[in-house]
Amino acid sequence: MSPEIALIADDLTGAGDTAVQFLRAGWSTELRLTGGTRTTAEVVALSTDSRALPADTAASAVAEQTGLLRAAGAARLYKKVDSTLRGPIRAEIDAALRAWAPDSVAVVCPAFPPAGRTVRDGVLRVDGVPVAETAIGRDPVTPVSESSVPALLGAAHVRLDGEGAAADAALIAAAGPVVTVDAETDADLERVARAVAALGGRAIPVGSAGLAAAMAGAWAADDASPALVVVTSLHQATRGQVAALEQRHPDAVLRPDPATLLDDAAWRDWSAAAAARLAAADELLVLVAPEDRHAGLDPALLARRFGALAAGLAAEHPVSGFVVTGGDGARAVVDAMAATGISLTGEVATGVPIGTLIGGPLHGRFLVTKAGGFGGTDILIDAAAAVRLRRQRA
Repeated sequence: MSPEIALIADDLTGAGDTAVQFLRAGWSTELRLTGGTRTTAEVVALSTDSRALPADTAASAVAEQTGLLRAAGAARLYKKVDSTLRGPIRAEIDAALRAWAPDSVAVVCPAFPPAGRTVRDGVLRVDGVPVAETAIGRDPVTPVSESSVPALLGAAHVRLDGEGAAADAALIAAAGPVVTVDAETDADLERVARAVAALGGRAIPVGSAGLAAAMAGAWAADDASPALVVVTSLHQATRGQVAALEQRHPDAVLRPDPATLLDDAAWRDWSAAAAARLAAADELLVLVAPEDRHAGLDPALLARRFGALAAGLAAEHPVSGFVVTGGDGARAVVDAMAATGISLTGEVATGVPIGTLIGGPLHGRFLVTKAGGFGGTDILIDAAAAVRLRRQRA
């Protein structure tokens, strides 16, 4: 098996902290310490140990490894660089471009906001200070004497002010082959990642662990199916979370009335409409149980209806995973999919776990379960994104 993504770093710790971003997003990931290209992992990371090498020697090391992994079948390349731009970065970028593809373009953004690294107007700052004015500017081995990323690299600078990923990708393509972009927040990095993904396999994102985390999600979303959100909780907090989600995705939310749930024919018609809506959905479909439970609506019947519908929809249409809120509803959904358990992989937020289904026809599909009162206003939005942006395993 060949790797899908090649990750080439200039030192071992950088290879590790960047590779783990793909692991967290669900990609099977391997950090190589020796040569060879045979692997069962989707992501292969390695270090050229080239940060302190002369530019020509560093370039040769990058070109060799890029060529080997390209020949092994890697479809995407992530070039990891230091978040403060130490080392012969332009030489390594040029080497990667030559070895990857004739029409390749490098998109450079070293920003890592959680670590205080941001890029604004092309200037790299560390905790708000231009990088050349920090101790990094006086590094005894690899000093950084220029804070402007485009000036340091002799590259173009592009502001991603297009309308969506395709427009941003067009701006980058027109300015290539080496383009620097700004990012001050994780949301900015996600926008960069969507633009890179829109450029396809010829684009080489160049950055630190910050951009890697965004790319792990954007590349996983390239072929991701919609998430299915099932809400049976009556808790007021959950209803507020549904309202926030509906404001963001007004056409994605469906609510049956109690009479529909009580009538078999009406429920079949409503379920067919839900299936049609899911077939046309790009990101998610949200099924919300009625708040009015005073019309002879048995909570157990409601849970069974929603559980069976979720399982039926997932059997007929591609679904990346599920977000379920409300204990009875969550159990009904899992039971209807004939799962025997949930393999927990982490949390979307405190007290809101994510995992994969064990057993049944949807084994391995992602599932988020949320108690009614848990989570902030945007938790359903975040949970649906977490389900979609994690790599689906066979």
